[in-house]
Amino acid sequence: MSIKTFKPALLSLAIASSISMNAFADDVAKEASVVEQFTIFGSDSSVNNVPGSAHQLSKDDLEKFDYTDIMRSLTSIPGVYVLEEDGYGLRANIGMRGTGQNRSEKVTIMEDGVLAAPAPYAAPSAYYFPTAGRMQQVEVLKGTSSAMYGPRTTGGVVNMLSRQIPDEALAGQIKVQAGQDGFAKVHGVIGGQGENISSVFEVFRYQADGFKDINHSNQDTGFVKNDVLGKVRFNTDDDATFDQELELKVKYSDEDSDDTYMGLTQADFESDPYSRYSASQKDNMTTEHLQLQLSHAIELSERFNLGTTVYHNDFSRNWYKTSKIGQMVVDDEGNSSIVYQSLSKGTQLASDYDHGEIDELYTQVKANNRDYLSQGIQTVLDADLNNHQLKLGIRYHQDEMDRYQWVDKYYLDANYNMTLTGEGTPGTDSNRIDSASALALFVHDEWTIGKFVINAGLRYEDMTIEREDWGKTDPDRLTEAKTKKNDLDVILPSLALTYHLTDDLVLLGGVQKGFAPPSPGNEEATNEESINYELGARFGKNAFNAEALVFLSDYDNMHGNCTASQNCDDENIGEQYNAGEVKIKGIELKAGYEFDFNDLSMPIDLTYTHTQTEFLNTFESDFWGDVEAGDEFPYVPENQFQLTVGLAGDKWRSNVLVRYTGEMRSEAGVGASASNIDSHTVVDFVASYDIATNQQVRFSVDNLLDETYMATRMHGSIMVGKPQTMSIGYQYNF
Repeated sequence: MSIKTFKPALLSLAIASSISMNAFADDVAKEASVVEQFTIFGSDSSVNNVPGSAHQLSKDDLEKFDYTDIMRSLTSIPGVYVLEEDGYGLRANIGMRGTGQNRSEKVTIMEDGVLAAPAPYAAPSAYYFPTAGRMQQVEVLKGTSSAMYGPRTTGGVVNMLSRQIPDEALAGQIKVQAGQDGFAKVHGVIGGQGENISSVFEVFRYQADGFKDINHSNQDTGFVKNDVLGKVRFNTDDDATFDQELELKVKYSDEDSDDTYMGLTQADFESDPYSRYSASQKDNMTTEHLQLQLSHAIELSERFNLGTTVYHNDFSRNWYKTSKIGQMVVDDEGNSSIVYQSLSKGTQLASDYDHGEIDELYTQVKANNRDYLSQGIQTVLDADLNNHQLKLGIRYHQDEMDRYQWVDKYYLDANYNMTLTGEGTPGTDSNRIDSASALALFVHDEWTIGKFVINAGLRYEDMTIEREDWGKTDPDRLTEAKTKKNDLDVILPSLALTYHLTDDLVLLGGVQKGFAPPSPGNEEATNEESINYELGARFGKNAFNAEALVFLSDYDNMHGNCTASQNCDDENIGEQYNAGEVKIKGIELKAGYEFDFNDLSMPIDLTYTHTQTEFLNTFESDFWGDVEAGDEFPYVPENQFQLTVGLAGDKWRSNVLVRYTGEMRSEAGVGASASNIDSHTVVDFVASYDIATNQQVRFSVDNLLDETYMATRMHGSIMVGKPQTMSIGYQYNF
């Protein structure tokens, strides 16, 4: 096993999974034997031994529609659910196999094999998400194929592979794009290989004015986001005793978005779905993210390779947004006072004000100011023992979230002007630090016996999760904080089996223990634990491939994490609520075929997911509501379907994507409900033409049929999906 074979483990930052090791960009992955060994379907369309559900979106897959929204890309993967929010994917909500999607907190998000959530143990809600438009590949693992990852092992893993250093001495790319609602994108890359030193530099910027209009205002509702990435790699000479590589990665990003949690009432959604209330005119989010990673890989011998990564992530954000809405009330004795309501209950007041039914309004705008830290070191030993492929790994990780928030008060007059009437003091709303430290170890053995491949794994995690809370009266943190702590350890086994019935057909099955740690703020919250099963088959021959899996997640206890995005009351944000026993089962289907008409080709891809969810016990909860045994889980559609049809000639290509999302609940229950979210179908279209061997123009339309649909009621009001949006682009390669 050469270091070139092990290089993907370096570039994926030494995470031990055979599917993860296919973390090459198409430019880099020219060692065909390496790519074929680790892809789900090799170049000869045969199927491999990857246990469980594992899919990869290649560079070509991602460039087909060239989405900047990761959620639009992931809908081609069965068993993955997404929940739109802002329409541009700035705040990703991703779930897998019924886990729930809120802030992607129930799945493991990684970039280059390193945990990417701002504080994945202490505060998993991903208010930062890696910019999808600069990624070269995306790997999605569910079930037993994701069992080696943590800290959350029930749903699955999304691992995004960033820009790789090109093979050429000098190569690069420039992309520009412009479209409706002020959408614009600039993407530039340059890099190359040297004898011992190689590097790449990338700049990505995209922005929009937004597709919503604030009532009685000309203010934009869009965003600007910037990403800058640099990598430098040092490698030893060809005749060195030990083949080694050392890679430094530095990434900086920032964002300024006029985003809000304030949706619409049902009546306003039906009459003017792309409007926003005047009370949200101050809502704005600013973020900064710094990522440092140093990776080292060494070939110890032909059979042993060692990869190590040290990583550090700093993320800060302040989401300044309306949290309460009030009006002046006069009691029977003539005394006046302002009565505030939560955002969900106060939305009707905001509507009445904009429609002129009341003359004035009062708001509380909260500065949701937080700083995050995530850092650690991880290493993996990869051993080739003939019919045993053994992986041993260890990771030490630390993270924290520092909440230092305040509330400002505003008055809105009869002319819809918003005036500051009370400036809050920083640290007088939420003033606490949630932190975690964790030691994780795993061993994974892939044992080949004839046509059988047995994958056995064992993961151990020892973690301490803690909260220090200074309350609302000690902004300088001079007194001793109120402390809560959870110390726990867990052993997570997994076992999977694949069997080659023929050269083209493989059967697979597996079982694993799923886990998610408790919140630092609730000492009564227990671990989320489940036993997860899957059974299915893969087939691949010539131009046809297919996969069918059934899955069952049997929870002893499911968590619900209370966040502002789920319309939680201020005093409950950050808390965790147990749901007890839950059962989720479903079917995942995926098939693809490419028709060849001599001068034309027509690739077709089909994805379908059917999911059934059920609470198995009756309880009352501030988070879940009043739940009866047999109720269905909110925000998991029973059916979702996607069909992509392409047509390509010598110099041109076109693709149509049809995505159907079935009806889903916004709260636990069964049967029809006025609060359900209706099913909807969205069609995307893209066409491109090569004006030269290294130049291309592109025309794309998101939501081609201009479907108006409800995306979510997550915030206690209705958020609308993105309308029809056209854009044109140009690409130059050198």
